[in-house]
Amino acid sequence: MTSITKRLEGKVALITGAASGIGECTAKLFAEHGAKVVIADIQDQLGQAVCEAIGTSNSIYVHCDVTNEEDIKNAVDTAVTTYGKLDIMFNNAGVVDPIKARIIDNEKTNFERVLNVNVTGVFLCMKHAARVMVPQRSGTIISSSSLSSHLGGIASHAYCCSKHAIAGLTKNLAVELGQFGIRVNCLSAYGIATPLTKKITGLEKEAFESAMNLTANLKGVTLKTDDAAYAALFLVSDEAKYISGQNLLIDGGLSYANTSFNFFKYGEEL
Repeated sequence: MTSITKRLEGKVALITGAASGIGECTAKLFAEHGAKVVIADIQDQLGQAVCEAIGTSNSIYVHCDVTNEEDIKNAVDTAVTTYGKLDIMFNNAGVVDPIKARIIDNEKTNFERVLNVNVTGVFLCMKHAARVMVPQRSGTIISSSSLSSHLGGIASHAYCCSKHAIAGLTKNLAVELGQFGIRVNCLSAYGIATPLTKKITGLEKEAFESAMNLTANLKGVTLKTDDAAYAALFLVSDEAKYISGQNLLIDGGLSYANTSFNFFKYGEEL
């Protein structure tokens, strides 16, 4: 890749949950496009492996539990100390809880854990990103939400609630930080095969993707971690310089479809 095509040349990015899944894929893509990347995660061995894959001259690993404000503060400060600034904050770390169809079977401890990581963790990451971005009058913050921020009935109550909250935080912070030239967005993907989805569904990659393709609106293509990573790249690049407060749906139009009507169903001859 030539310097002309590198969209993040000279940028510094911090990504939480970057040791695996969408975070790992995005970290590698950002680095390919010229960014210095801070890998923040609780999976130390995997996180170090991502750094080695990217190259230690372009990345650094920091242990970071997003429920611990000191860990987040340290990760942000490490980015600034190591690379001199922070241009991009990607709040990607998240957890899921056991899926239980009936609310009466859901446990308070599981609900609180999901909100603690997915909502409070994102809030704290936004807070400390703003702490260093406001004085420099620049930066962009993105967060991983989910299609369940837009639709009901596709995830647990806790997860759905947490992702709606991220979309709300994104809008509020975009309004606050716009006066400093800082953009804030989130991205919401349909089901992607990651270690997290495997853990909650028990399905291997191929089986999970097949299940998602069955209910997908857009046929003939399978949603991958690369697709979320490229969406993130667009949102943090200068190509999206006037986009803020948005929840970018990566769902192939699924959220706009009600297939029960079969209104546009073609005949079998086609």
